[in-house]
Amino acid sequence: MRNRMVLGILSLCLGVLVFSLQDPLVKAVSGAYPVTEVMAIRSIVALPILIFLVHADVGLRAVLSRRFGLLTARAFIQFTSYTVYYLAIAALPLADAVALYFMAPLFIMAMAGPYLGERVSWQALVTVLIGLFGVLVMVRPGAGVFDWAALLSLGSAGLYGFSQLMARKIGDTESSTVMAFYQNGAYLVGAAVVASLFWLAGITHAVHPSVEFLVRPWVWPALPDLLKMGACGFIASAGMILLSQAYRMAPANRVATFEYTGIIWSPLWGFLFFAEVPRSTTILGAALIIGAGLLALRTERRERPAPTLAAADAG
Repeated sequence: MRNRMVLGILSLCLGVLVFSLQDPLVKAVSGAYPVTEVMAIRSIVALPILIFLVHADVGLRAVLSRRFGLLTARAFIQFTSYTVYYLAIAALPLADAVALYFMAPLFIMAMAGPYLGERVSWQALVTVLIGLFGVLVMVRPGAGVFDWAALLSLGSAGLYGFSQLMARKIGDTESSTVMAFYQNGAYLVGAAVVASLFWLAGITHAVHPSVEFLVRPWVWPALPDLLKMGACGFIASAGMILLSQAYRMAPANRVATFEYTGIIWSPLWGFLFFAEVPRSTTILGAALIIGAGLLALRTERRERPAPTLAAADAG
């Protein structure tokens, strides 16, 4: 039992590390290609891998679910969440974008009451307030350095949190691989639709890097950039396998805490690949957000298994 726990924790930490590799790859191509093209190529590469995983896990017939509507709605919420997040990392240092995104577990706790009818303790609400204070420390509104792209990262966390609450409702009948398959389909269809709308409207340029990343027209990518985008599909698939394995081998409320190891990698990738040095306010704000999240998980653990940041998600 102890060996399974250790292997589960190691698998989760490795999965978080693998997922984190998407961020520098997307940021690296954000100056020359649109986010919709990146997501489309990523989804095309991931599609055969996910078909194989669904077949091996529950069989391909499981894709024809009676809960098609909920699965599809959740998938497009995830598409919006990740699109908005990628737009944020085009303008923000990786450390800032990822730290703000880690508000997701706190948003899950705040929304669990009104959406699922679950009792949310006052201690849990206090942790949300601590996390929000960490956000204020990071973004420093009124200091003359605020970038509205920070709101994109927060919005992404909120949408992601809601999608995970939806996963709680449908997770009793739907597997994580089927949810991931639907998500990948939403990424592909959504990217094509959004790109077509901007093309038809004749919007091809913007000043802010986040908006430019959204509206820029598709171009045939150079081979190195194509490989970077395609690698995201393999990374997402590998990360999903590792995270699913982690939650199969060990109780969720034991391993969920280790998802916060993701905050280690983003500043490292930002420094190594983009010469980004985290500000002191970024470090302090991230510490408050992580501390609040860990306290929230500890509070949740006393009552029920903690909601996870990445379970049932292909990223």
